[in-house]
Amino acid sequence: MVEKLTPLSEDFNEWYTDIIQLAQLADYSPVKGTMVIRPYGYSIWEGIQKYLDKKFKETGHENAYFPLFIPQSFIQKEAEHVEGFSPELATVTHAGGKELEEPLIVRPTSETIINYMFSKWIKSHRDLPMLINQWANVVRWEMRTRLFLRTSEFLWQEGHTAHKTREEATDEALKMLDVYAEFAENAAAVSVIRGTKSNNERFAGAVCTYSIEAMMKDMKALQAGTSHELGQNFSKAFEIQYSDENNELKFPFQTSWGVSTRLIGMIIMAHGDDKGLNLPPKLAPIQVVIIPIIPKDDQKHIVMETVDKISNELNEKFRIKVDTRENLSPGFKFNEWEMKGVPLRVEVGPKDVENSSVVFSRRDGVGGKYNVEFSKVFDEVSSTLENIHEILLENSKNFREQNTFHVSTMQELIDKLNSTPGFVTAFWDENSQDEEDIKNQTKATLRCYVLGNNEAGESVNNPGTQGKLAIFSKAY
Repeated sequence: MVEKLTPLSEDFNEWYTDIIQLAQLADYSPVKGTMVIRPYGYSIWEGIQKYLDKKFKETGHENAYFPLFIPQSFIQKEAEHVEGFSPELATVTHAGGKELEEPLIVRPTSETIINYMFSKWIKSHRDLPMLINQWANVVRWEMRTRLFLRTSEFLWQEGHTAHKTREEATDEALKMLDVYAEFAENAAAVSVIRGTKSNNERFAGAVCTYSIEAMMKDMKALQAGTSHELGQNFSKAFEIQYSDENNELKFPFQTSWGVSTRLIGMIIMAHGDDKGLNLPPKLAPIQVVIIPIIPKDDQKHIVMETVDKISNELNEKFRIKVDTRENLSPGFKFNEWEMKGVPLRVEVGPKDVENSSVVFSRRDGVGGKYNVEFSKVFDEVSSTLENIHEILLENSKNFREQNTFHVSTMQELIDKLNSTPGFVTAFWDENSQDEEDIKNQTKATLRCYVLGNNEAGESVNNPGTQGKLAIFSKAY
């Protein structure tokens, strides 16, 4: 049982797991490598779902659900796909007291089962584009697990689409990457970099993988979302064909894209501090906690009358919690809600009622405690929450930029990665063996080639040739 939060600067990994337990986000399951998501943690996931689900539907996607169990032969149909996932597969060999004729795979991802269904549903060009999303759980038998970031079972969404042309699939993959980046910045208040993965790091079975990369407070990278162009790899493997306008049979081009509960880990590690969670207002289960301060019983009525009036007004727009628990000191409550990352605390005591004002205290500490008149509470809550989001996002961006370094030679790249935490940028000529050498010497990986950056320079790994701007970092 964790009783005290380990300081962030003392042991980042311990700090991270302490926060999850002290803030009651999740707990360890009796099944090794899995977790139990507690109500407070799940409510953050619900906020993520709600925000993204709206975006998916606005861009024309429909939700569906596919089976948890996948025939082993389906996984084996796409050779690169099975090779990429084989070490992580969980297999069911017996059911109903009998050995199965064909083993079943507990889904690590759903490309194969969904493409089997696409082969039944897609017959004509009129059936395209097909835009499907699934909210589900998946299983990847991870050897080293960490709550939210990497567990054997986790929650996610996976989008799967089919298109007439490669250009349409490219547009779709980039559009969904933008949806993820917009979510990260506009909802989670985390600044991210859009990029293209190297061949070594791309998704098994994809022809191109795009990602958003964020920097955590220990200066490591977190891949916060991915979007894949699958080309015709799966459509050919599963014989998905449609007749085009000239009545010729064609294979569609496809995409898949997803984010998972690791976004909760991102929020913890991007914004948390030595007081605990520091939640972005748009995703916080409780945006405002109101704490009545009642020194004497005969003052309870006058304080609660004001608290009820304020909470009723705020409830129209904001997620509010009134903490009326007795036998707990205001100080205890302050610490608890700070640990749980509630963006704004409002205190109401007898003197505040007398002065027709309340006391505001922001979780980010900006402005200290300050008084707000009754008549201005609603507007002040609205503008304060907006400002908290803006500052969290600005801090995230500034932190990444301050801890990003550029190098011009291979030796500088190796030395910097071994000596200084953070992102290291360099111009790089795609080479799988060189990339593997960097990983072996530094434990860092090529996170992505920066999208939208047309700058070119002499590559550090192949002098005399032009390279693309790449980001290297140690990562989760």
